[in-house]
Amino acid sequence: MTPAPAKGRTQPLVLVVEDYQDAREMYAAYLQFSGFEVAEAGNGVEAIEKTHELLPDIVLMDLALPRMDGWEATRRLKKDERTRHIPIVALTGHALAGHAEGAREAGCDAFVTKPCLPDALVAEIRRLLDHQHGKTDNTGDAARAAKPTKKRT
Repeated sequence: MTPAPAKGRTQPLVLVVEDYQDAREMYAAYLQFSGFEVAEAGNGVEAIEKTHELLPDIVLMDLALPRMDGWEATRRLKKDERTRHIPIVALTGHALAGHAEGAREAGCDAFVTKPCLPDALVAEIRRLLDHQHGKTDNTGDAARAAKPTKKRT
C-alpha cells in the first residue's frame, strides 16, 4: 500500500537528490515503478530550491554533493518552517557508525547505506510516510490518544 500523498497529488512525491546521474535515474525509475511521483536534484542548492518549489512528501538526500553537501542542505531544510516537517532519508556510501549519528544530528529522519536494495529503500520510504501520516505499528499511543474520557458532571 502506498501512503497518502500531499494535498493535490495522486501519488506521494519523492525528491531524489544525488549527484551521479546514473544513480539518480535508477532510483527515480524504481520509485516510479513502485508507485511514487519523482523529482530530481543534482546538488544541495538544487535540493533546497526544489524542496521549496515542490514541497515533496519525502527527500532522499545523498550526503556527498557538489555546491552544497547534503549535511548542510538537510540542516537548512530542517530549520525552515516551510520544510521542517518533510522527512529526509540520508543516502551515503559511508557505512561508518558516526555517519548515521551525524546524519540524525543534521536532521535526517533515516539513514540508508548505498548500495542498497531497491525494495529496502522503498520499504523505508513507506515506513516514514506512514509514520508521518499517523499510520504506525505502535498502536498503543494512538489507542490511548483516541480513548474517550469520562465527562464529570
